[in-house]
Amino acid sequence: MSRIPVLRGTWAVLLALAMTAAARGDAPPSIFQAVTGKPAKTAELSTEELQKVLADGRTLVLDTRPFGEFAVSHIPGALNVAAKPGVTASMYVSDVAEIGRLVEGDKARPLVLYCNGPFCGKSNRLAEELLAAGHTDVRRYQLGIPVWRALGGVAVTEAEGLKYIAANDRTAVFVDIREPADFSAGSLPGARSIPRSLVLEAKDTGEVRKAKDDGRLPMEDHNTRLIVLGKDTTAARFVAEALAREAFHNVSYFPGTFEEARAALSQ
Repeated sequence: MSRIPVLRGTWAVLLALAMTAAARGDAPPSIFQAVTGKPAKTAELSTEELQKVLADGRTLVLDTRPFGEFAVSHIPGALNVAAKPGVTASMYVSDVAEIGRLVEGDKARPLVLYCNGPFCGKSNRLAEELLAAGHTDVRRYQLGIPVWRALGGVAVTEAEGLKYIAANDRTAVFVDIREPADFSAGSLPGARSIPRSLVLEAKDTGEVRKAKDDGRLPMEDHNTRLIVLGKDTTAARFVAEALAREAFHNVSYFPGTFEEARAALSQ
């Protein structure tokens, strides 16, 4: 695994990796193998390692941010627990007791923590409290959700997050991937249609590129929040990943049906 200094921005990380590898005479490692290298009591995972952990399913991945941030967007497969009682916003940390209940007292259960990137202290604070409580297998994805997104990862937006976004982010774009026949009962106001059936393969995104040219997607700002809604979670994630491969780096999907999403927004 490559150790690199903490730098701002994905391109800066790439440059640091290349310079380190060149100094050693090695071939440069992939950016997916990068970690921050910040000194800490717990080990870091690279993005590549986190992807393997998520695919394996045996490790508990915890989003260590407040529930509101988790609900707006979190890494697929991650869980969230309540805050430690009495903490301030600036020194937020999750409740170790809640995690103990979540793992049913198994302090050897592998845990991976993440938060808001290299300069976020939440995951490290929680890691130290977990070690002090006797947990023996604690690691961090210190690059966090910003780098996860920058490297093409999509996120999940829960029902509570949908309501927050609808009320507070007027630039957000909802992408309805149902088929045109499903629109007889209506969609969401202003939603953009990109039918799942026309997105044939995640790596062959002709329909997504067409949507970039005809105004359905926000070409003036690729940081615009895109939330994908579909008939089911699998279809929504598929199209979200296709959007991420077209350089949109703030993409999430709703983990349920379109009807469930609309019901949440109507509350």
